[in-house]
Amino acid sequence: MDPAFLGPLVPIAAIIAFAAVKIARLRTIPPASTSADITARVEALEHNVQILQQEQSETQERLDFAERLLTKARDERRIEG
Repeated sequence: MDPAFLGPLVPIAAIIAFAAVKIARLRTIPPASTSADITARVEALEHNVQILQQEQSETQERLDFAERLLTKARDERRIEG
């Protein structure tokens, strides 16, 4: 291979190797026990996400209904005209 081609590959390979070693170390370290505060905050976030998902679902249903009404009105005007 051309040495000019290898020049940029060496630092890139080093960065990838460093990241791989760091990830491997993080996976081998046992996670610290979560505190009650963190657990409560995660549960609150999960609850909020569920509420947002429900609201998004209801909004999507309303949008679908409005689109059906608009399509129906447009089709009726096309038939009359």
